Amino acid sequence: MSEQFDVVVVGGGPGGYVCAIRAAQLGLKVACVEKRGALGGTCLNVGCIPSKALLHASHMYEAAAHHVGDLGVEVAGVTLNLPKMMAHKDKVVTDNTGGIEFLFKKNKVTYVKGAGRISGPGTIEVTGEQPQTLTAKNIVIATGSDVTPLPGVQIDEETIVSSTGALKLASVPKKLIVIGAGVIGLELGSVWRRLGAEVTVVEFLDYILPPMDGEVRKQAQRTLSKQGLNFLLGHKVTGAAKTNEGVALTVEPAAGGEAQTLTADVVLVAIGRRPYTEGLGLESVGLSVNARGFIEVDHDYQTKAQGVFAIGDVIGGQMLAHKAEEEGVAVAELIAGQSGHVNYGAIPSVVYTSPEIAMVGKTEEQLKAEGVAYKVGKFPFTANGRARANADTEGFVKVLADAKTDRVLGCHIIGPQAGDLLQEVVVAMEFGASSEDVARSSHAHPQLGEAIKEAMLAVDKRPLHI
Repeated sequence: MSEQFDVVVVGGGPGGYVCAIRAAQLGLKVACVEKRGALGGTCLNVGCIPSKALLHASHMYEAAAHHVGDLGVEVAGVTLNLPKMMAHKDKVVTDNTGGIEFLFKKNKVTYVKGAGRISGPGTIEVTGEQPQTLTAKNIVIATGSDVTPLPGVQIDEETIVSSTGALKLASVPKKLIVIGAGVIGLELGSVWRRLGAEVTVVEFLDYILPPMDGEVRKQAQRTLSKQGLNFLLGHKVTGAAKTNEGVALTVEPAAGGEAQTLTADVVLVAIGRRPYTEGLGLESVGLSVNARGFIEVDHDYQTKAQGVFAIGDVIGGQMLAHKAEEEGVAVAELIAGQSGHVNYGAIPSVVYTSPEIAMVGKTEEQLKAEGVAYKVGKFPFTANGRARANADTEGFVKVLADAKTDRVLGCHIIGPQAGDLLQEVVVAMEFGASSEDVARSSHAHPQLGEAIKEAMLAVDKRPLHI
Protein backbone atom coordinates (compact mmCIF):
# COMPACT_ATOMS: atom_id res chain seq x y z
CA MET A 1 0.00 0.00 0.00
CA SER A 2 1.56 3.30 -1.09
CA GLU A 3 1.70 6.23 1.30
CA GLN A 4 -0.96 8.88 0.71
CA PHE A 5 -0.09 12.59 0.74
CA ASP A 6 -2.04 15.79 0.28
CA VAL A 7 0.79 17.22 -1.82
CA VAL A 8 3.79 15.63 -3.51
CA VAL A 9 6.30 18.10 -4.92
CA VAL A 10 8.57 16.75 -7.66
CA GLY A 11 11.80 18.74 -7.46
CA GLY A 12 13.65 20.10 -4.44
CA GLY A 13 14.93 23.40 -5.83
CA PRO A 14 13.93 26.86 -4.56
CA GLY A 15 10.40 26.61 -5.92
CA GLY A 16 9.90 23.00 -4.86
CA TYR A 17 11.30 23.05 -1.35
CA VAL A 18 9.61 26.37 -0.50
CA CYS A 19 6.32 25.02 -1.83
CA ALA A 20 6.71 21.91 0.35
CA ILE A 21 7.49 23.91 3.48
CA ARG A 22 4.60 26.35 2.96
CA ALA A 23 2.13 23.54 2.28
CA ALA A 24 3.26 21.79 5.48
CA GLN A 25 2.87 25.03 7.43
CA LEU A 26 -0.74 25.09 6.24
CA GLY A 27 -1.37 21.68 7.76
CA LEU A 28 -1.07 19.52 4.66
CA LYS A 29 0.75 16.20 4.54
CA VAL A 30 3.64 16.80 2.15
CA ALA A 31 6.44 14.89 0.43
CA CYS A 32 9.20 16.32 -1.75
CA VAL A 33 10.94 14.09 -4.30
CA GLU A 34 14.47 15.06 -5.37
CA LYS A 35 16.94 12.95 -7.36
CA ARG A 36 20.08 15.07 -6.92
CA GLY A 37 20.89 13.65 -3.51
CA ALA A 38 20.88 17.17 -2.05
CA LEU A 39 18.10 19.70 -1.74
CA GLY A 40 18.28 23.21 -3.16
CA GLY A 41 18.28 22.43 -6.86
CA THR A 42 20.59 24.12 -9.35
CA CYS A 43 20.53 27.35 -7.33
CA LEU A 44 22.06 26.07 -4.12
CA ASN A 45 24.21 23.29 -5.57
CA VAL A 46 25.67 24.53 -8.86
CA GLY A 47 24.17 27.96 -9.43
CA CYS A 48 23.27 31.04 -7.41
CA ILE A 49 24.91 30.18 -4.09
CA PRO A 50 28.28 28.75 -5.18
CA SER A 51 28.70 31.41 -7.85
CA LYS A 52 28.07 34.17 -5.31
CA ALA A 53 30.63 32.58 -2.97
CA LEU A 54 33.23 32.75 -5.76
CA LEU A 55 32.14 36.22 -6.83
CA HIS A 56 32.65 37.53 -3.31
CA ALA A 57 35.94 35.68 -2.78
CA SER A 58 37.37 36.82 -6.11
CA HIS A 59 36.32 40.38 -5.37
CA MET A 60 38.12 40.23 -2.01
CA TYR A 61 41.21 38.87 -3.76
CA GLU A 62 41.26 41.66 -6.32
CA ALA A 63 40.59 44.32 -3.69
CA ALA A 64 43.49 43.09 -1.56
CA ALA A 65 45.82 42.84 -4.54
CA HIS A 66 44.94 46.10 -6.29
CA HIS A 67 42.59 48.46 -4.46
CA VAL A 68 42.81 48.59 -0.67
CA GLY A 69 46.16 50.34 -0.92
CA ASP A 70 44.24 53.40 -2.13
CA LEU A 71 42.57 53.49 1.28
CA GLY A 72 45.85 53.36 3.19
CA VAL A 73 45.74 49.62 3.82
CA GLU A 74 49.10 48.29 2.66
CA VAL A 75 48.99 44.59 1.77
CA ALA A 76 52.07 42.84 0.42
CA GLY A 77 52.49 39.44 -1.22
CA VAL A 78 48.86 38.70 -2.02
CA THR A 79 48.54 35.19 -3.49
CA LEU A 80 45.65 33.09 -4.69
CA ASN A 81 44.91 29.80 -2.92
CA LEU A 82 42.35 28.43 -5.35
CA PRO A 83 41.78 25.09 -3.54
CA LYS A 84 40.97 26.96 -0.34
CA MET A 85 38.64 29.31 -2.21
CA MET A 86 36.86 26.31 -3.71
CA ALA A 87 36.66 24.67 -0.27
CA HIS A 88 34.95 27.80 1.04
CA LYS A 89 32.48 27.63 -1.84
CA ASP A 90 31.77 23.94 -1.20
CA LYS A 91 31.19 24.53 2.52
CA VAL A 92 28.72 27.29 1.73
CA VAL A 93 26.81 24.86 -0.49
CA THR A 94 26.85 22.06 2.10
CA ASP A 95 25.71 24.36 4.90
CA ASN A 96 22.83 25.70 2.82
CA THR A 97 21.57 22.38 1.51
CA GLY A 98 21.86 20.85 4.96
CA GLY A 99 19.83 23.76 6.28
CA ILE A 100 16.95 22.84 3.99
CA GLU A 101 16.95 19.26 5.28
CA PHE A 102 16.67 20.71 8.79
CA LEU A 103 13.71 22.84 7.70
CA PHE A 104 12.03 19.77 6.21
CA LYS A 105 12.35 17.93 9.51
CA LYS A 106 11.16 20.98 11.45
CA ASN A 107 8.05 21.28 9.25
CA LYS A 108 7.46 17.51 8.97
CA VAL A 109 8.01 17.37 5.20
CA THR A 110 8.88 13.87 3.97
CA TYR A 111 12.09 14.03 1.92
CA VAL A 112 12.14 11.29 -0.73
CA LYS A 113 15.47 10.76 -2.51
CA GLY A 114 15.09 9.52 -6.08
CA ALA A 115 13.73 10.43 -9.51
CA GLY A 116 10.00 11.05 -9.52
CA ARG A 117 7.81 10.10 -12.47
CA ILE A 118 4.06 10.64 -12.72
CA SER A 119 2.64 7.22 -13.62
CA GLY A 120 -1.03 8.17 -13.58
CA PRO A 121 -3.53 10.49 -11.86
CA GLY A 122 -2.33 11.08 -8.32
CA THR A 123 0.51 8.56 -8.56
CA ILE A 124 4.28 9.12 -8.52
CA GLU A 125 6.78 6.34 -9.08
CA VAL A 126 10.11 7.00 -7.42
CA THR A 127 13.24 5.23 -8.67
CA GLY A 128 16.57 5.24 -6.87
CA GLU A 129 18.06 3.56 -3.84
CA GLN A 130 14.62 2.83 -2.40
CA PRO A 131 12.04 2.53 -5.21
CA GLN A 132 8.54 3.34 -4.03
CA THR A 133 5.14 4.58 -5.10
CA LEU A 134 3.56 7.72 -3.68
CA THR A 135 -0.04 8.77 -4.07
CA ALA A 136 -1.22 12.33 -3.72
CA LYS A 137 -4.32 14.45 -3.99
CA ASN A 138 -2.15 17.14 -5.61
CA ILE A 139 1.13 16.96 -7.53
CA VAL A 140 3.37 20.00 -8.01
CA ILE A 141 6.01 19.83 -10.76
CA ALA A 142 9.01 21.96 -9.81
CA THR A 143 11.86 20.37 -11.72
CA GLY A 144 13.52 23.61 -12.82
CA SER A 145 15.77 23.97 -15.82
CA ASP A 146 18.98 22.70 -17.37
CA VAL A 147 21.80 24.19 -19.42
CA THR A 148 20.84 25.03 -23.01
CA PRO A 149 23.24 23.21 -25.34
CA LEU A 150 24.89 24.88 -28.32
CA PRO A 151 25.00 22.86 -31.56
CA GLY A 152 28.57 22.09 -32.59
CA VAL A 153 29.96 22.72 -29.09
CA GLN A 154 30.07 19.55 -26.99
CA ILE A 155 30.24 20.20 -23.24
CA ASP A 156 32.62 17.87 -21.36
CA GLU A 157 32.85 19.93 -18.12
CA GLU A 158 36.64 19.97 -18.46
CA THR A 159 37.74 22.20 -21.32
CA ILE A 160 34.27 23.03 -22.65
CA VAL A 161 32.17 23.69 -19.58
CA SER A 162 28.73 24.78 -18.52
CA SER A 163 28.21 26.92 -15.44
CA THR A 164 28.56 23.71 -13.41
CA GLY A 165 32.09 23.06 -14.67
CA ALA A 166 33.04 26.73 -14.45
CA LEU A 167 32.39 26.61 -10.71
CA LYS A 168 34.95 23.89 -10.10
CA LEU A 169 37.93 24.53 -12.39
CA ALA A 170 41.09 23.12 -10.84
CA SER A 171 43.24 26.02 -12.01
CA VAL A 172 42.87 29.51 -13.43
CA PRO A 173 42.81 29.30 -17.23
CA LYS A 174 45.17 31.58 -19.11
CA LYS A 175 42.47 32.24 -21.68
CA LEU A 176 38.75 31.81 -21.11
CA ILE A 177 36.11 32.31 -23.80
CA VAL A 178 32.54 32.82 -22.60
CA ILE A 179 29.78 32.14 -25.11
CA GLY A 180 26.86 34.33 -24.10
CA ALA A 181 26.78 37.81 -22.55
CA GLY A 182 23.89 37.15 -20.20
CA VAL A 183 23.85 37.05 -16.42
CA ILE A 184 25.64 33.70 -15.97
CA GLY A 185 28.31 34.40 -18.56
CA LEU A 186 29.19 37.83 -17.19
CA GLU A 187 29.18 36.74 -13.54
CA LEU A 188 31.42 33.73 -14.05
CA GLY A 189 33.54 35.52 -16.64
CA SER A 190 34.22 38.29 -14.12
CA VAL A 191 35.17 35.73 -11.44
CA TRP A 192 37.90 34.18 -13.57
CA ARG A 193 39.03 37.55 -14.95
CA ARG A 194 39.64 38.77 -11.38
CA LEU A 195 41.57 35.59 -10.61
CA GLY A 196 43.88 36.17 -13.57
CA ALA A 197 42.32 34.79 -16.75
CA GLU A 198 42.19 36.66 -20.04
CA VAL A 199 38.45 36.62 -20.78
CA THR A 200 36.66 37.14 -24.09
CA VAL A 201 32.85 37.17 -24.22
CA VAL A 202 31.24 36.19 -27.53
CA GLU A 203 27.60 37.26 -27.94
CA PHE A 204 25.17 36.73 -30.85
CA LEU A 205 23.39 40.02 -30.20
CA ASP A 206 25.12 43.37 -30.62
CA TYR A 207 24.66 44.21 -26.93
CA ILE A 208 25.03 42.50 -23.55
CA LEU A 209 22.41 41.66 -20.89
CA PRO A 210 19.33 41.49 -23.16
CA PRO A 211 16.66 41.91 -20.41
CA MET A 212 18.17 45.09 -19.01
CA ASP A 213 17.46 48.75 -19.72
CA GLY A 214 19.50 49.96 -22.70
CA GLU A 215 21.26 52.75 -20.80
CA VAL A 216 22.29 50.31 -18.08
CA ARG A 217 23.55 47.80 -20.65
CA LYS A 218 25.83 50.40 -22.22
CA GLN A 219 27.21 51.48 -18.84
CA ALA A 220 27.75 47.85 -17.83
CA GLN A 221 29.71 47.09 -20.99
CA ARG A 222 31.91 50.17 -20.54
CA THR A 223 32.58 49.28 -16.92
CA LEU A 224 33.30 45.60 -17.52
CA SER A 225 35.54 46.49 -20.46
CA LYS A 226 37.57 48.79 -18.22
CA GLN A 227 37.92 45.87 -15.81
CA GLY A 228 39.48 43.75 -18.55
CA LEU A 229 36.65 41.76 -20.13
CA ASN A 230 36.88 41.67 -23.93
CA PHE A 231 33.63 41.64 -25.92
CA LEU A 232 33.01 40.23 -29.39
CA LEU A 233 29.40 41.19 -30.04
CA GLY A 234 27.22 40.36 -33.03
CA HIS A 235 29.00 37.04 -33.55
CA LYS A 236 27.95 33.40 -33.44
CA VAL A 237 29.94 30.30 -32.62
CA THR A 238 29.59 27.64 -35.31
CA GLY A 239 31.92 24.95 -34.01
CA ALA A 240 34.49 23.88 -31.45
CA ALA A 241 37.47 21.56 -31.75
CA LYS A 242 39.66 20.32 -28.92
CA THR A 243 43.38 20.81 -29.39
CA ASN A 244 46.49 19.97 -27.40
CA GLU A 245 46.40 23.51 -26.01
CA GLY A 246 42.66 23.62 -25.26
CA VAL A 247 39.84 24.58 -27.60
CA ALA A 248 39.63 26.22 -31.01
CA LEU A 249 36.32 28.00 -31.64
CA THR A 250 35.01 28.91 -35.07
CA VAL A 251 33.26 32.26 -34.91
CA GLU A 252 31.59 34.33 -37.61
CA PRO A 253 29.50 37.53 -37.74
CA ALA A 254 25.83 36.90 -36.93
CA ALA A 255 24.81 38.92 -39.97
CA GLY A 256 27.12 36.91 -42.22
CA GLY A 257 30.76 37.31 -43.11
CA GLU A 258 34.18 35.78 -42.84
CA ALA A 259 34.78 33.24 -40.08
CA GLN A 260 37.65 33.43 -37.64
CA THR A 261 39.20 31.07 -35.10
CA LEU A 262 39.57 31.88 -31.43
CA THR A 263 41.62 29.76 -29.05
CA ALA A 264 41.30 29.28 -25.30
CA ASP A 265 42.25 26.95 -22.49
CA VAL A 266 38.61 26.76 -21.40
CA VAL A 267 35.31 27.64 -23.07
CA LEU A 268 32.20 28.39 -21.01
CA VAL A 269 28.85 27.84 -22.73
CA ALA A 270 26.34 30.22 -21.12
CA ILE A 271 23.61 30.82 -23.68
CA GLY A 272 20.70 30.29 -21.31
CA ARG A 273 18.65 27.54 -19.71
CA ARG A 274 15.80 25.32 -20.87
CA PRO A 275 12.96 23.72 -18.88
CA TYR A 276 13.69 20.26 -17.47
CA THR A 277 10.79 17.89 -18.15
CA GLU A 278 12.63 14.73 -19.20
CA GLY A 279 11.23 11.52 -17.73
CA LEU A 280 8.40 13.20 -15.81
CA GLY A 281 5.70 11.00 -17.32
CA LEU A 282 3.57 13.93 -18.42
CA GLU A 283 1.90 11.78 -21.04
CA SER A 284 0.47 9.51 -18.33
CA VAL A 285 -1.92 12.31 -17.33
CA GLY A 286 -2.46 13.68 -20.84
CA LEU A 287 0.07 16.49 -20.65
CA SER A 288 2.68 17.66 -23.11
CA VAL A 289 5.01 20.65 -23.37
CA ASN A 290 4.49 23.57 -25.71
CA ALA A 291 6.66 24.52 -28.69
CA ARG A 292 9.24 26.12 -26.38
CA GLY A 293 9.37 23.13 -24.05
CA PHE A 294 7.39 24.66 -21.18
CA ILE A 295 4.49 23.17 -19.24
CA GLU A 296 1.44 25.40 -19.66
CA VAL A 297 -0.58 26.40 -16.60
CA ASP A 298 -3.49 28.70 -15.82
CA HIS A 299 -3.46 31.65 -13.40
CA ASP A 300 -3.63 29.20 -10.48
CA TYR A 301 -0.63 27.15 -11.76
CA GLN A 302 -3.02 24.30 -12.61
CA THR A 303 -2.12 22.28 -15.71
CA LYS A 304 -4.72 20.74 -17.98
CA ALA A 305 -4.56 17.63 -15.80
CA GLN A 306 -6.72 17.90 -12.70
CA GLY A 307 -4.66 18.00 -9.52
CA VAL A 308 -1.35 18.53 -11.33
CA PHE A 309 0.30 21.92 -10.88
CA ALA A 310 3.61 23.35 -12.13
CA ILE A 311 5.82 26.24 -11.01
CA GLY A 312 9.21 27.80 -11.61
CA ASP A 313 11.44 27.45 -14.64
CA VAL A 314 9.32 24.67 -16.19
CA ILE A 315 6.45 27.12 -16.81
CA GLY A 316 8.53 29.92 -18.31
CA GLY A 317 8.74 33.59 -17.45
CA GLN A 318 11.75 34.90 -15.58
CA MET A 319 14.04 31.99 -14.73
CA LEU A 320 14.84 33.21 -11.26
CA ALA A 321 15.02 31.31 -7.98
CA HIS A 322 12.99 33.91 -6.08
CA LYS A 323 10.29 33.95 -8.77
CA ALA A 324 9.99 30.18 -8.34
CA GLU A 325 9.82 30.61 -4.56
CA GLU A 326 6.94 33.06 -4.83
CA GLU A 327 5.10 30.66 -7.12
CA GLY A 328 5.79 27.83 -4.67
CA VAL A 329 4.18 29.77 -1.84
CA ALA A 330 1.26 30.83 -4.05
CA VAL A 331 0.43 27.33 -5.27
CA ALA A 332 0.67 25.87 -1.76
CA GLU A 333 -1.78 28.48 -0.51
CA LEU A 334 -4.12 27.89 -3.44
CA ILE A 335 -4.12 24.13 -2.81
CA ALA A 336 -4.91 24.84 0.85
CA GLY A 337 -7.90 26.96 -0.17
CA GLN A 338 -6.30 30.35 0.31
CA SER A 339 -5.68 33.14 -2.20
CA GLY A 340 -2.10 32.78 -3.43
CA HIS A 341 -0.84 35.45 -5.80
CA VAL A 342 2.38 36.62 -7.47
CA ASN A 343 2.85 40.17 -8.74
CA TYR A 344 5.04 39.59 -11.79
CA GLY A 345 5.40 43.33 -12.30
CA ALA A 346 7.47 43.58 -9.12
CA ILE A 347 9.96 40.71 -9.45
CA PRO A 348 13.52 42.00 -9.05
CA SER A 349 16.46 40.80 -11.14
CA VAL A 350 20.10 41.18 -10.13
CA VAL A 351 23.43 40.62 -11.89
CA TYR A 352 26.16 40.06 -9.29
CA THR A 353 29.07 41.54 -11.20
CA SER A 354 31.06 44.38 -9.67
CA PRO A 355 29.36 46.78 -9.64
CA GLU A 356 26.05 44.98 -9.29
CA ILE A 357 23.25 45.56 -11.77
CA ALA A 358 19.62 45.39 -10.66
CA MET A 359 16.22 46.06 -12.17
CA VAL A 360 12.52 45.80 -11.44
CA GLY A 361 9.53 46.63 -13.61
CA LYS A 362 9.62 48.13 -17.07
CA THR A 363 12.57 49.34 -19.13
CA GLU A 364 12.48 52.51 -21.21
CA GLU A 365 12.42 50.37 -24.34
CA GLN A 366 9.33 48.50 -23.12
CA LEU A 367 7.47 51.67 -22.15
CA LYS A 368 8.18 53.23 -25.54
CA ALA A 369 6.98 50.10 -27.33
CA GLU A 370 3.80 50.07 -25.24
CA GLY A 371 3.15 53.76 -25.86
CA VAL A 372 3.21 54.65 -22.16
CA ALA A 373 4.03 58.26 -21.31
CA TYR A 374 6.70 58.31 -18.61
CA LYS A 375 9.16 60.50 -16.71
CA VAL A 376 12.79 59.67 -15.90
CA GLY A 377 14.78 60.43 -12.78
CA LYS A 378 18.52 59.68 -12.56
CA PHE A 379 21.18 60.10 -9.92
CA PRO A 380 24.87 59.13 -10.13
CA PHE A 381 26.75 57.46 -7.29
CA THR A 382 29.55 59.99 -7.80
CA ALA A 383 27.26 62.47 -6.02
CA ASN A 384 26.50 60.14 -3.11
CA GLY A 385 28.55 60.82 0.03
CA ARG A 386 28.68 57.21 1.24
CA ALA A 387 29.76 55.93 -2.18
CA ARG A 388 32.59 58.47 -2.16
CA ALA A 389 33.62 57.45 1.34
CA ASN A 390 33.70 53.83 0.19
CA ALA A 391 35.67 54.76 -2.97
CA ASP A 392 32.94 52.97 -4.95
CA THR A 393 31.19 55.52 -7.16
CA GLU A 394 30.66 53.67 -10.44
CA GLY A 395 27.12 53.78 -11.85
CA PHE A 396 23.74 55.39 -11.24
CA VAL A 397 20.10 54.91 -10.21
CA LYS A 398 17.43 55.37 -12.84
CA VAL A 399 13.71 55.59 -12.05
CA LEU A 400 10.80 55.45 -14.50
CA ALA A 401 7.44 56.83 -13.40
CA ASP A 402 4.07 57.28 -15.10
CA ALA A 403 3.83 60.77 -16.59
CA LYS A 404 0.24 61.24 -15.38
CA THR A 405 -0.05 59.33 -12.10
CA ASP A 406 3.63 59.41 -10.99
CA ARG A 407 3.36 55.72 -10.12
CA VAL A 408 6.76 54.01 -10.21
CA LEU A 409 6.92 51.78 -13.28
CA GLY A 410 10.52 50.61 -13.10
CA CYS A 411 13.90 51.10 -11.52
CA HIS A 412 17.34 50.29 -12.90
CA ILE A 413 20.55 50.46 -10.90
CA ILE A 414 24.17 49.84 -11.74
CA GLY A 415 26.38 50.50 -8.77
CA PRO A 416 27.47 49.38 -5.31
CA GLN A 417 25.03 47.01 -3.56
CA ALA A 418 22.48 47.55 -6.32
CA GLY A 419 20.59 44.37 -5.49
CA ASP A 420 20.02 45.37 -1.88
CA LEU A 421 19.17 48.96 -2.76
CA LEU A 422 16.57 47.86 -5.29
CA GLN A 423 14.41 46.14 -2.67
CA GLU A 424 13.12 49.47 -1.39
CA VAL A 425 11.71 50.13 -4.84
CA VAL A 426 10.30 46.59 -5.14
CA VAL A 427 8.28 47.15 -1.95
CA ALA A 428 7.21 50.60 -3.17
CA MET A 429 5.97 49.14 -6.46
CA GLU A 430 4.17 46.30 -4.64
CA PHE A 431 2.12 48.95 -2.84
CA GLY A 432 1.61 51.09 -5.95
CA ALA A 433 3.74 53.97 -4.68
CA SER A 434 4.53 57.12 -6.61
CA SER A 435 8.01 58.53 -7.01
CA GLU A 436 6.94 61.35 -4.69
CA ASP A 437 5.99 58.81 -2.00
CA VAL A 438 9.52 57.41 -1.98
CA ALA A 439 11.14 60.82 -2.35
CA ARG A 440 9.29 62.18 0.70
CA SER A 441 10.31 59.25 2.93
CA SER A 442 13.33 59.91 5.14
CA HIS A 443 16.55 58.13 4.17
CA ALA A 444 19.40 57.77 6.65
CA HIS A 445 22.57 59.76 5.98
CA PRO A 446 25.14 58.89 4.87
CA GLN A 447 23.84 55.83 3.05
CA LEU A 448 23.90 54.51 -0.50
CA GLY A 449 20.10 54.46 -0.34
CA GLU A 450 20.04 58.23 -0.58
CA ALA A 451 20.73 57.70 -4.29
CA ILE A 452 17.27 56.10 -4.55
CA LYS A 453 15.66 59.12 -2.88
CA GLU A 454 17.54 61.53 -5.15
CA ALA A 455 16.56 59.62 -8.31
CA MET A 456 12.93 59.75 -7.16
CA LEU A 457 13.29 63.51 -6.61
CA ALA A 458 14.85 63.79 -10.06
CA VAL A 459 11.65 62.43 -11.62
CA ASP A 460 10.13 65.79 -10.66
CA LYS A 461 13.34 67.61 -11.62
CA ARG A 462 14.20 68.53 -8.04
CA PRO A 463 17.19 66.47 -6.85
CA LEU A 464 19.01 68.11 -3.94
CA HIS A 465 22.59 66.99 -4.39
CA ILE A 466 23.32 67.36 -8.07
